[in-house]
Amino acid sequence: MRTTIGVHTMKLFTGLILCSLVLGVHSQWMSFFGEAYEGAKDMWRAYSDMREANYKDADKYFHARGNYDAARRGPGGAWAAKVISDARENIQRFTDPLFKGTTSGQGQEDSRADQAANEWGRSGKDPNHFRPAGLPDKY
Repeated sequence: MRTTIGVHTMKLFTGLILCSLVLGVHSQWMSFFGEAYEGAKDMWRAYSDMREANYKDADKYFHARGNYDAARRGPGGAWAAKVISDARENIQRFTDPLFKGTTSGQGQEDSRADQAANEWGRSGKDPNHFRPAGLPDKY
């Protein structure tokens, strides 16, 4: 009878270990996706603020700020910031010549500067480095 209790106890113990591993991995993914969601909201907030401010030479500041805020959420936020930033720049590569009349050289130069500001913010550096003088404190 003793071996039966030992086998059942071992099965229960093994089951508990496996469940805790699965739940642990599950919670890590949920955390990552939660960070990504909040990071995407940070990026949207920075974009909305940029559109509202409509302030000359402020776009690099808003790029850096959105990426900075998103990356502070954790790995999921940093991932979301990179995906959104890269997608935005890739889309602009096609839309700017059509709607703004910029040449490919102008667009590439601006895109590189935007991506540098994005990386600056994602790396945890102060986005105020790009803040233009006179931008209202609200932003």
